[in-house]
Amino acid sequence: MANDLRTDFEPSMSSLVSGIISDVQDLLKQQLVLFQKEIQSDLRKTREAALSMLLGAGVAAIAAVLLAFTVVYLLEWATRLPLWGCFGIVGLGLAIVGGVLTYGGLKKFESFNPLPDESAQALKENVQCLMNPK
Repeated sequence: MANDLRTDFEPSMSSLVSGIISDVQDLLKQQLVLFQKEIQSDLRKTREAALSMLLGAGVAAIAAVLLAFTVVYLLEWATRLPLWGCFGIVGLGLAIVGGVLTYGGLKKFESFNPLPDESAQALKENVQCLMNPK
């Protein structure tokens, strides 16, 4: 029949290779975009955590100063220790509390990684495959 025209078109080797190269380029572009988005997300989380910690620390510092003076004068009134001794006792207690809070903040920052491990590893593997084809 006239409608049964068969065209046995097989792509050439150069068009196959150029298609593969184009696909690899698209894959690398997509992975770079994903990598960038993950870094932006992690930086945003880090910035939010740091801002929250700084604001909290500022307010707590003001409160701690006021409460420290209150405790110093209360201790001096209750024990009749010299005022300098009361300031030393309260100062030592606050230094210990500050050290514990600082240690807790550092542990909180260590709980997440600001770099996207999965995307970086996938990108690294793809680059290695391109450089060392088997």
